[in-house]
Amino acid sequence: MRQNEIPPFYFPTTVVFIDDSPDFLANLSLQLDAGLAYRLYDSPAEALAVLNGAPAEPSLAERFFSVSRHGEELPFSHHVIDLNLDAIAREVHNEHRFEQVSVVVVDYDMPEIDGLELCRRLGNPTLKKVLLTGKADEKVAVQAFNQGLIDRFILKQDPDVIPVLNRAIVDLQLAYFESLGRTVMDTLALGSHAFLRDPVFAEEFRQICNRLDIVEFYLTALPEGILMLDADGVASLLIVQTEEDMLSHYEIAYDQAAPPPLLSALKSNRMVPYFWQTGGEYGPDCDWQSCLYPATELKGRDWYYYAVVPNPAGFQLGTVIPYNAFLVWLDKESSASFA
Repeated sequence: MRQNEIPPFYFPTTVVFIDDSPDFLANLSLQLDAGLAYRLYDSPAEALAVLNGAPAEPSLAERFFSVSRHGEELPFSHHVIDLNLDAIAREVHNEHRFEQVSVVVVDYDMPEIDGLELCRRLGNPTLKKVLLTGKADEKVAVQAFNQGLIDRFILKQDPDVIPVLNRAIVDLQLAYFESLGRTVMDTLALGSHAFLRDPVFAEEFRQICNRLDIVEFYLTALPEGILMLDADGVASLLIVQTEEDMLSHYEIAYDQAAPPPLLSALKSNRMVPYFWQTGGEYGPDCDWQSCLYPATELKGRDWYYYAVVPNPAGFQLGTVIPYNAFLVWLDKESSASFA
């Protein structure tokens, strides 16, 4: 992700490798990052058919937006667009999410069709493209990069070609999601979830993800924060509150005649509430003692109070397919196809 912001959603995706040499692909597969989902094609035509033959579905960003029903009283010159933040978190239930292709790595020198022509024929403009090329073709690769036809080029003769390739894939997968989520980010810039665009919080979030081995995450609205999962599907909820949010929780609890210990914890900003049973706010029937989590204070562009809730009860995640399960399935499918 960018140094200064957090994408509104991210999950592991599949990388496609295309080279007319089966031996090269087999050797390459042994050196790739163990946690990478990938497919190998030694036929450029077959790869192109598969990539361009995928059913056309609305993009992730398109699925989050709709024309609001509440804008009917406005003049025709105005349109009210609704951003459904709940739809972002529901992407975790998409069992095909990991199959989505984000990066294509293609060899330049192939007799059937060269790598640049293959990139030109790709129908999905959101795909990130890496060209593997020889030293003699470096000038062609530079020109293609400057024209925006490819996103990276890597020399096969580079002694560090594998670590360079692995790093490029990570960077481009993140860039892929930054591109997908740009409309969401621009919309949120008008109001909520300011922590997404705070460089200080973005760095804190990276450290949290590293500590918990997070591989996918999704923005949440109630509570305001991020749902996070590791490769085994173990979930954590990062709740992020501002001073204004904490004051609002206190005032609502006060109006509901909440117990003094709860009011004290909220007023002092020592605890972050997660009132999942009562729609996000304190209610008289709430088991408030089980809904408080120690707050970590962070000063960025604003004062933030956050807490990481393990196995958050407010999300129905029992049927979610974890990334490691997808990798096992993909490995079996690949082995069967090459048998």
